[in-house]
Amino acid sequence: MSDSKPRRKKIPVPPLPFEKTIFGMESQLEELEAQTNPTSATRDAIRNMRVEITRMKREVFDNLDAWETVKVARHPERPQVLDYIELVFDEFVELHGDKAFGDDRAILTGFGKLGDEKVMFVGQHKGRDLDERTRHNYGMAHPEGYRKAYSKMELAARHKLPIICFIDTPGAYPGVGAEERGQAWLIATNLRDMARLNTPIICVVIGEGGSGGALGIGIGDHIAILQFAYYSVISPEGCAGILWKHAKHSDKAANALRFTSRDLLEFGIVDEVIPEPLGGAHRNHRQMAMNLKGSLIAAVRELKQIPDDELVERRYQKFRRMGVFEEQLAAEAE
Repeated sequence: MSDSKPRRKKIPVPPLPFEKTIFGMESQLEELEAQTNPTSATRDAIRNMRVEITRMKREVFDNLDAWETVKVARHPERPQVLDYIELVFDEFVELHGDKAFGDDRAILTGFGKLGDEKVMFVGQHKGRDLDERTRHNYGMAHPEGYRKAYSKMELAARHKLPIICFIDTPGAYPGVGAEERGQAWLIATNLRDMARLNTPIICVVIGEGGSGGALGIGIGDHIAILQFAYYSVISPEGCAGILWKHAKHSDKAANALRFTSRDLLEFGIVDEVIPEPLGGAHRNHRQMAMNLKGSLIAAVRELKQIPDDELVERRYQKFRRMGVFEEQLAAEAE
């Protein structure tokens, strides 16, 4: 596919605030390891420092708050859809266009080979440098993107191919043109029509899961999220702007929204949290891809055993149950 050409040379990315101590120790470790004739004391120091770095990473990343999790989810070096297409799928043939307006590059679709399984892939891609981000509109899809996504899902259902959706968007594009072409309507019809497709659907939040823009390709039988991704009805900045009239309160909004992988698993919104490499997916793309591929293969294998009618009914009931417990508690209180 045209976007899979080699990426430009990486520009060093400053560490996140909570990573600075870890990066400092790793820099010291590199200096020690670069010594040509290390002494016995140096080799001991190297071993001890490796142990300490691992300990610090676990301590830091096991205790991230919601706002820190957002920073990891948005990390410039975090693997994106094009990275996963290369690392997770053994084959990939891209499918373009929606046959009505144009080819929205914010959403990429195509046939893929996942192990022994042929699948249909749908994913939101943000891009890294300015040119790529502009081409893919920062992962914010227009109506034609959602129409394109569903048309490929419908094609998959006709041929009994499992559908895999990767979610990574700050939200659907909010421009006037998008609204005039039926942005909200297209997202709503996707929700309705994805609920009816008689083929397995697996959705994975790989970075940001922003509002209806994420949900527009997020109705599935198995909903997974990467450990340091988030899935929310609104961005922390948007929530802070509404509640406190300023984005400087985004950290407070993030903690109030309860959108981390642990929260979502507790609430029953997601079925699985896929572990990230120590220090986050941006530290080891290949290991993250291996973790993700294993999860996808297992989910496809399990869902293919379920009869079509039962699969669709389970999917419908899955989403109908979300939020019901609050209604029941309110009724009991009365």
